[in-house]
Amino acid sequence: MSNAVKNAKAIIITVIVVLGLLIVGLNSFYTITEQEKAVITTFGVARAEGEPGLHFKVPFVQSVQKVSTTSQGFTVGYNDNKETIEEEGVMITSDYNFVNVDFYVGYKVVDPIKYVYASQQPVTILKNISQSCIRTVIGNYDVDSVLTTGKNEIQNQIKEMIEAKLQQHDVGLFLETISIQDSQPPTQEVLSAFKDVENAKQNMDTLLNNAKQYQSEQMLSAEATVDQILQEAQSKKTQRINEAKAEVAVFNAMYDEFIKNPIVTKQRMFYETMEEVLPNLKVIIDGTNQADTLIIDQLNNGGMSGAETGAVAQNGTGAEE
Repeated sequence: MSNAVKNAKAIIITVIVVLGLLIVGLNSFYTITEQEKAVITTFGVARAEGEPGLHFKVPFVQSVQKVSTTSQGFTVGYNDNKETIEEEGVMITSDYNFVNVDFYVGYKVVDPIKYVYASQQPVTILKNISQSCIRTVIGNYDVDSVLTTGKNEIQNQIKEMIEAKLQQHDVGLFLETISIQDSQPPTQEVLSAFKDVENAKQNMDTLLNNAKQYQSEQMLSAEATVDQILQEAQSKKTQRINEAKAEVAVFNAMYDEFIKNPIVTKQRMFYETMEEVLPNLKVIIDGTNQADTLIIDQLNNGGMSGAETGAVAQNGTGAEE
């Protein structure tokens, strides 16, 4: 064998070895991003790897399947072009009316191993479960609830039902959300009628809110008026109490004087009372002597002077006007 042939064989063997090493090297490493998890299978035994970065695997012995762990979703009742899919969206309500309802279902992978090995098509299973639960719940509500007032309640019931069935199938998926994107009657005439009903209900809500606001304003005004009345009553109460205390003090003082000089006090009280009862009269009381002569004169309009009073007392005469 010539040297040329030997050299050619050596080159071929070298190339084969290099290619083999290159293939082995390329199949010995894999990378995981932060939004992924990997399922590594070794002789039929699977384990999950979630640490981001570069990882090593035994070539031709271990296989790696990457699974996205980000939030994903699919639609029910329409496609990506917003076109209606009647076999998915058209449903019948409890009062035997047809409605066209569109849903969005959001999910994510929480168990990569079950997602890879529990079923060949776990997302298809979730979609079938969703469609079944949607039709079941929609069939329990009347058309008015589906189109207007019962959307939140319907969504919650569908979510609970899907979660229960998804747990039974155990395909490694978690239901994040399910929401009604649109609901309307299948015909334009019925759609217009329901829009009118919806507008009427919105107007009713607006009127109720305005009425509640007016009620609140009136309540605040009434409370303010009540507070003012109470404050005025409290002020009058305090004033009356103070006046009563002052009158009591005056009475006590008069009573003390009465105890000391009962006759003089009675006469003074009599004269003062006469002045109040007969304010426009001048009364002269003539006693048997000059010392007993008294004059009660209303001085508001200018009564007798002191000289006149003395003259009357000296004359000892009495007169009434």
